[in-house]
Amino acid sequence: MTDRQEFTVLRTYEDFEVREYLPCVIAEVKVSGQYSTATSGAFSTLFHYISQGNKSSEKIAMTAPVITAQKAVSSESAEWHVSFVMPSGSTVGHLPHPNDSQITLRELVTQTCVAKPFRGRATNERSRKMVKELRASASHANIPLSDETRICRFDPPFKPSFLQYNEIVIPAYLEAV
Repeated sequence: MTDRQEFTVLRTYEDFEVREYLPCVIAEVKVSGQYSTATSGAFSTLFHYISQGNKSSEKIAMTAPVITAQKAVSSESAEWHVSFVMPSGSTVGHLPHPNDSQITLRELVTQTCVAKPFRGRATNERSRKMVKELRASASHANIPLSDETRICRFDPPFKPSFLQYNEIVIPAYLEAV
């Protein structure tokens, strides 16, 4: 089974969870364009990096999820940040440098987020619907959210869509739950 980004559930609501994500390293590509074409191109670039497309020609284990993030509330924004979470325990200093200058390695600190799972293909339309629902639920629970939205895909695109598992994850501004 593929390793997943590590988190602890802090609180469960009817249709979402509040989670604390542990520190990790991501390999990230910033792309512009429509959701589907942007994510596809960035995925290929990132996959090449973990498949020996780095200065050490080292293979890096694939983890889940593949994260596609927008740094603004507007789903009309054309700028996306697509990232792979590096294996648990990775540090920027110990990962091989990417051959492709589009790829940035970044360390993420511990972060509290809200998360809503859903099944089916993570299309732009379906993801926007889930984001709207999650933001409304968090607002109803008086949980302040950042303007960043993450679409987290856990399954390969060739898996039948009705079996695909995805999540919408949004950083929250919470001191304690």
